Amino acid sequence: MGTVKAYSTKTKGRMYEVWYTKPDGTRGHDRGFKLKRDAEAHLATVEVSKLRGSYVDPADSKIRISELGPDWLARHKAKVTPSSHHSVESTWRVHVLPRWGEHPVGAITRRDLALWLTELGETRSHTTVARARDLLGGIFDDAIEDGRIVKNPARGIAVKRKPLPEETFLTHVQVEALARASRYPTLVRFLAYTGLRWGEATALRVCNVDTVKRRLLIREAVAEVNGKHILGSVKSHERRVVAYPDFLDAEIAEACLAKGSDDRVWTAVDGGFLRPGNSRNGWFQAAVRRCMHADSDMKRITPHDLRHTAASLAISAGANVKVIQRMLGHKSAKVTLDTYAALFPDDLDNVTRALGRQRDAHLRAPG
Repeated sequence: MGTVKAYSTKTKGRMYEVWYTKPDGTRGHDRGFKLKRDAEAHLATVEVSKLRGSYVDPADSKIRISELGPDWLARHKAKVTPSSHHSVESTWRVHVLPRWGEHPVGAITRRDLALWLTELGETRSHTTVARARDLLGGIFDDAIEDGRIVKNPARGIAVKRKPLPEETFLTHVQVEALARASRYPTLVRFLAYTGLRWGEATALRVCNVDTVKRRLLIREAVAEVNGKHILGSVKSHERRVVAYPDFLDAEIAEACLAKGSDDRVWTAVDGGFLRPGNSRNGWFQAAVRRCMHADSDMKRITPHDLRHTAASLAISAGANVKVIQRMLGHKSAKVTLDTYAALFPDDLDNVTRALGRQRDAHLRAPG
C-alpha cells in the first residue's frame, strides 16, 4: 500500500503528496494535493488501477502527440496506396499537428476532440474530418498498446455524414457516342464495361490480360500525387479478377498487339502513364463537350463516372450485389449497396407473391 504525506511550500502552505509502488517495482510519487482526502482518493484510484491492470504511469502519458504521430504515419504508409497516404499525411500536417501537436496524449478528452471535429466540419469536408478523427484514433490506439493511456478518446465520435453524390450513369448509346468522340475509344468502352478505376486501367500490363478467357488480373494502380505518377499495389480487398465482354475482344487484342508482356496496355504519347487531362481542356472533357452538344440528355461526367456506369449497366443486365462487389473491388457488399442500392430491382413484390403461392400450396395440401 502507498502512503500520504504532508509537506509545506512558501506560497501554498500545507500540501499533500502520495507515494506508492508502481507495477514495475519502482516508486511512484504524485504531489500537489490541497486536501488530504483528495490525496487519499488519488491513492485509492492508483491501487485499484494496479489491481485491474490498467495503471498508467503519469510520466508515460505526458508524451506529446507530435512525438507519436510520425511513427504512426510511417507504419500507416506501408498499409495504403501512395495517394491515400498523401491525403492522410496532409491532414496530419495541416490540421492535426497544429492543433494537437503540443498536447500530452493523456490530457486530451473525448469532449475536446468532439468539439474540435465539429468546428473543423464547418469549413472542411466530411472526408477531411473523418480522416482527422481516424488518424488521431490510430495514434491513441498505439498509446493504449504502449500503456500510455487506458481509453481511446477518438473512438465512437460521430461526424457529419457525407452527402451521397448524385451519380451519373450513361446508357449504352451514350457510352458508344462518347467512345467515338474521344481520342481513346477503346479505353472509354473498357472503363464503362469493366468498372476499373482510372489508375487501375492505366497501370494494366499486357501480361495481366487473358484474351482467351477474357479476364483481367488487377494487382497494380497508379496514383497522381503532386503532379507525379506513383505506381503501387492495390489494397488487398481490391486485388481481383475482372471479366470483360466479348464485344471488346478485337479492340483489347489490338491494344495489346506488338507489346511486351510487361508493357502497359495504354500509354501516353511519350510512353508514360496516360492522363485524362484536366477538367477544362483535356481529351476526355473535349469528348464530353462534343457529346453534350449533340445530345441534350448527356451530362458532364468524369472518367470515374464510367465506373458508376459499369455498375449501372451490369445491374440492369441482372448482376447481383456480390458480382458487382467483386467487379468493383469493394471491401464488402454493404459498400456496394450503400452506393448503388437504388439501382437494384425492388424484390418486395416478388417476395410477397412467393409467400402467397407458398401459403396456398401448403393450405391445399392434404392432411
